[in-house]
Amino acid sequence: MTEPVPVFVAGAGPAGLTAAWLLASRHVPVVVCEQRGQVGGLARTETHRGFRFDIGGHRFLTLLPEIQQLWTDTLGEDFLTVPRLSRIFYRGRFLSYPLTLPNVVKTVGAWEALRIVASWTRAQANGRRHADQSLEQWMTSRFGERLYLSFFKAYTEKVWGIPCTEIRADWAAQRIAGLTLRTVVSDALVGGRGSAASLARKFHYPRLGPGQMWERFADRVVAAGGDIRLGTRVAAFRHDGRQIISVVVDNGHEQDLPVAHVITSLPLRSLLTQLDPPPPNHVRAAARVLRYRDFVLVGLILDVPWTFPDTWLYIHDPGVKVGRIQNFRNWSPAMTCDDQRTHIGMEYFCSVGDAIWSLTDDELTDLAIRELHGLSLTRGARVEGACVIRETEAYPVYDTAYKTSLAVIREYLAQFRNLQTIGRNGLHRYNNQDHSMMTGLLAARNLLGERHDLWDAHVDGPPAG
Repeated sequence: MTEPVPVFVAGAGPAGLTAAWLLASRHVPVVVCEQRGQVGGLARTETHRGFRFDIGGHRFLTLLPEIQQLWTDTLGEDFLTVPRLSRIFYRGRFLSYPLTLPNVVKTVGAWEALRIVASWTRAQANGRRHADQSLEQWMTSRFGERLYLSFFKAYTEKVWGIPCTEIRADWAAQRIAGLTLRTVVSDALVGGRGSAASLARKFHYPRLGPGQMWERFADRVVAAGGDIRLGTRVAAFRHDGRQIISVVVDNGHEQDLPVAHVITSLPLRSLLTQLDPPPPNHVRAAARVLRYRDFVLVGLILDVPWTFPDTWLYIHDPGVKVGRIQNFRNWSPAMTCDDQRTHIGMEYFCSVGDAIWSLTDDELTDLAIRELHGLSLTRGARVEGACVIRETEAYPVYDTAYKTSLAVIREYLAQFRNLQTIGRNGLHRYNNQDHSMMTGLLAARNLLGERHDLWDAHVDGPPAG
């Protein structure tokens, strides 16, 4: 009988590679399987005609010293410090983000600014804060209804594809905890660094895009004795009801690998459909309830060396479909291979099968070019090339049903004593890269004798000051 693989890791994104690195560095044999032909998952870097494209814009920003040290040790001088400039494109004008008081007044006018403050004052008096609430309630209680309707509602619904009343407040509490109109105004007056870590005014970034970090991580895994198999998908997890016995992998031909332990960052919905024998009906039904937001990046190569100064723009204009525009040269000059040209990423949030996703690549390119010119952001620039990158299950959705379904799934998976799920999709949690990496570290440490509950582990680090 074939000896079991001591640790099998499904997925070579930030979470899976971090777990594999720690185990391999402690001389634990590990096999990593990744269905794509490159590592990094959503944080990979794609290349078209020598131009590098970051799928979604991956800032390297953390409050976790251990993760910061890992990043720095891995990339050294290739780990750049980048000043952040990101603005909201609103009614044909630019609004600074994070918000600053002078810019808000300049953009909306003094009278509208007073109405925004009055709306916020009323919200504070109402005290509408509940443990179980919608994203709309969460935002209006902190910003007031007028600012929410003006700046947040349309964009948020463009991102998630459902009304803010159907999105749970868990998302905002996790992503922008501590941010209120009071902290925004205070920040603007005293020049603070932002109450939410996600609003930091500078961040780190690999010289050649986020994929460079994960390619180096993969090299470190292999150098420590780990085995990374690209172009290899998981076809089935075979189990006896108590533990995973083997994993069927497929890279053109199937192989049944006996395993001792499994760590997976696959989407929970996929994991549950790959279990053999299948879970009970009520667990499969819970898995079907979990929703994800998909994503299309249309990369455009322009015949000019410079466009706009931002690293990225949030497009709040409801008249266009594009949600964000990335300006890759401003993330790192090395992302652009030609000093006389630049390239940008038009980001479309969508769902598989909807109107945006169903467009052909040519139709998506035409849409992106029309919208770019219609926004007048690159006057006179001509598009010389384009590529389309589609990403499924990019963002786990925090809708009104997800928590109940997740509880059913967690209870079922707890019976498998040699299975751990990690990362954004493995926990159905909208993690950043550093959070995903920490779940990978904790999973590996569990196999080295520690005890961590990955579902409830605090991986956010100390609060931002």
